[in-house]
Amino acid sequence: MEGECSDSLSGDGVYIEIKKLERNSRRIRSIIAIDASLDTVWDILTDYEKLADFIPGLAVSKLVEKKDNFALLYQIGQQNLPFGLKFNAKGVLECYEKDLERFPFRKKRDIEFKMIDGDFQVFEGKWSIQQFNKGYDSLLGQEFQTTLSYLVDVKPKLWLPVRLVEGRLRKDIETNLLCIREEAQKLIRKSQHDQQC
Repeated sequence: MEGECSDSLSGDGVYIEIKKLERNSRRIRSIIAIDASLDTVWDILTDYEKLADFIPGLAVSKLVEKKDNFALLYQIGQQNLPFGLKFNAKGVLECYEKDLERFPFRKKRDIEFKMIDGDFQVFEGKWSIQQFNKGYDSLLGQEFQTTLSYLVDVKPKLWLPVRLVEGRLRKDIETNLLCIREEAQKLIRKSQHDQQC
């Protein structure tokens, strides 16, 4: 049924909501809190060729073209499906890096993406990083909280029913967000270690 929705919060703090759109398509919305600045998370997401180094389901992430706030990527994602099937999704994505937006108690920056050629009929959405200012936290030594959200509308090509990949996409998106959070923590630990030396 169109508009039907399911959501969940993992034990690792990843919130995911899946909404049925038209026939054979889904909108997946997810969010995770990250103990890092907006700039740190932004640098991770826009270092496009390194994404495949720490995101398990991403076999290839190649930067084809880069200019100003635009990037053209070639990516290959690999997923294991039920019954021992493997699904490789290849695609060329246009990424638009939006300017930093400032608000009274937060700042925000987005990357909008759209597959222009590949194994999905529709694969488009955005990454959104928001840093919220708060009172100084002596425990964490920071004055902000950052969230990373990921929104994607996905419609496989006609030969592949979306229900076959829906659960896998949910799991992969959760894993991707956790890997980005871990990569941010690694960068912060390295920075702190470098400052001590």
